[in-house]
Amino acid sequence: MKEYTSDKIRNVAVLSHDGAGKTAVVESLLLACGAVDAVGVGKDNKHIMDYEPEEIKRNVTIQLGIAPCEWEGYKLNFLDTPGYSEFCGEVRAALRASDGILLVVSAESGVEMDTERAWDYGVELKLPRMVYVNKMDAEHADFFGCLEKLRAVFGKSIMPLQIPIGEGKDFRGIIDVCKMVAWEWNNGECSEIKVPPEYMAKAREVREMCMEAAAEGDDELLEKYLNGDELTIEELRKGLRQGMLTGRVCPLMCGSAINHIGTAELLRRIITYMPDASQKVMMGTDKKTGEPVLVYPNKPFTAFVFKTLIDPFAGKLSYVRIFSGELKEGDKLYNMSQGKEEKMGKVLTLVGKEQIPVPAAIAGDIVVLPKLPNARTGDTFAAPDFPVIYDPIRFPNPLHTVALVPEKKGEEEKLMNALLKVSEEDPTCQVEKSTEGKQLLVRCMGDVHLDHILTKIERKYGVKAKQEDVYIPYRETIKSKATAEGKHKKQSGGHGQFGHVFLDIEPLTTGEPFEFVDKIFGGAVPKQYIPAVEKGVRETLEKGLIAGFPMINVKVTLTDGSYHPVDSSEMAFKVAAAQALKKAVPEAKPILLEPIYNVDVVIPEDYMGDVMGDFSSRRGRILGMEHHRNRKGIIVVKAQVPLAEMKDYVTVLRSMTQGKGTFNMEFFDYEEVPKKIMDEIIEKDKVNKTSG
Repeated sequence: MKEYTSDKIRNVAVLSHDGAGKTAVVESLLLACGAVDAVGVGKDNKHIMDYEPEEIKRNVTIQLGIAPCEWEGYKLNFLDTPGYSEFCGEVRAALRASDGILLVVSAESGVEMDTERAWDYGVELKLPRMVYVNKMDAEHADFFGCLEKLRAVFGKSIMPLQIPIGEGKDFRGIIDVCKMVAWEWNNGECSEIKVPPEYMAKAREVREMCMEAAAEGDDELLEKYLNGDELTIEELRKGLRQGMLTGRVCPLMCGSAINHIGTAELLRRIITYMPDASQKVMMGTDKKTGEPVLVYPNKPFTAFVFKTLIDPFAGKLSYVRIFSGELKEGDKLYNMSQGKEEKMGKVLTLVGKEQIPVPAAIAGDIVVLPKLPNARTGDTFAAPDFPVIYDPIRFPNPLHTVALVPEKKGEEEKLMNALLKVSEEDPTCQVEKSTEGKQLLVRCMGDVHLDHILTKIERKYGVKAKQEDVYIPYRETIKSKATAEGKHKKQSGGHGQFGHVFLDIEPLTTGEPFEFVDKIFGGAVPKQYIPAVEKGVRETLEKGLIAGFPMINVKVTLTDGSYHPVDSSEMAFKVAAAQALKKAVPEAKPILLEPIYNVDVVIPEDYMGDVMGDFSSRRGRILGMEHHRNRKGIIVVKAQVPLAEMKDYVTVLRSMTQGKGTFNMEFFDYEEVPKKIMDEIIEKDKVNKTSG
């Protein structure tokens, strides 16, 4: 691959709903550019971009892939992304490296859940968008029906630059409404033809829409258009390009990726309308001063790691977008995020999994750097004398939590290390060792994501894992006062053991988890043993007294006791304190508390009743509803729900709302567990202790 200046580079993230043919579009573009000799067809599992065993098995994209190609003096870096929502972290990573979005839509299905999500990403990140209506040769293809849906959901910014000649099995070509010329395909060969007479009226109608859209953003063009004058091709392109860069216009093309119809025209439109990499200006932060810094492509070297891939044999690959300066093989690389110099070797690009060395890369390009030991996703590389750091990628918060154990005993450390490797590749997989529950917790995006993680650690790291119930951090407390005596007396030949205390226990209303009060008068318990009494109380409360969970919101008062001048010891008083507590707690109306979480669910209004009914079945309280501040027709349902009832909520919400619902949750408080459930938890604890 030859070297290109920044203005000749286009970085485009290709997004779609699962099944729209996004990967087929990317591979068709590669084939048209000569970057590959052949591509997979349909479900033959010979795709260049989807090469991982899990991707081949499911016939879906799971991780983002780089697809660089050259076309008529330009370099295009396509980033193929997963369409399934549980892998949206990969989409987020790809968008950090991209300057525009190509949104692939099925001519049969039209606008789907993840079509809307992809569009929202573009709006949020202010990235120009272009739509490609794929599968025009599918049985139920409906171009104008699809166009109508797109405009209904996304507005009049959707602007067709092409219309099809025929649909379904009759699809044979496309009409360029700007140039008013057509192309027809016969047996894979393309030829330019005149616009068929039966399509002329529709083509002129759509061309008029394009001229109006092109003129709106430019006073000079608008005046010419209002005067009834025709805009030239160059004026049309200029106006539409300006409109696209501001988000006012979203050009739309059509074709068939499987039969490679319209691919070359799509490439030309990408080059014409997508922003070139020389225009990218990044906002960074000066690491020394904390001040914001505008980084232009001609500034000293900076780059950002947007993706990490780890292979047990080949090592680590860091996917990097260069935002300024230049990088050459053998250059010193400084990791500004970690304050370390990286030992850099080769500079690569990838086509699928094929590694292609490149001698150098400039601002705007995307490259892969192998075997950087310290680099992680989100790190910034920069010249030492230009200490700029970029904000990390805002990945979605994984809310599906599971507890994993190895299938084979003794492989706990092996499992932990494998999961940490996966989490380094995939920031939406988070690994945590729960101290209280003594469990290995994995947070991910859902059941499909979890299945991929389990398959991956088995294939790459040779460790199998299975799920167990996630520990719920219940708490114990009391509702009334009680008094009890504890006496520990033991004679064993030499020095004995003697400790004797009276304890009052009562609910603590200050909000503190525990309070210990010493009310000993006259030395009934010598001062040197009082800390031992408090320690015995603390340790006993921590272990729990009714179901094995820590007891909180308890005030314990030491009121009286006695001692033996020879046999008393700290240990004896600790034991006596524990005995007193075990007697007092059953008399103080003990209860269980459970963690309650605030849950905000973002859904289309149509699903409000279903969501609220589901919360009721989960013992949840609805706090209220409000309209989303940025999205029409979207509401936020606010509720408080016990954590124990939320374990399958990711999957249920996705099913209940056809994938359109999202939620966030955070800890609120502890509340009393209903008696029936409390009895079940206590019984389960007894069974576990017996079997243990």
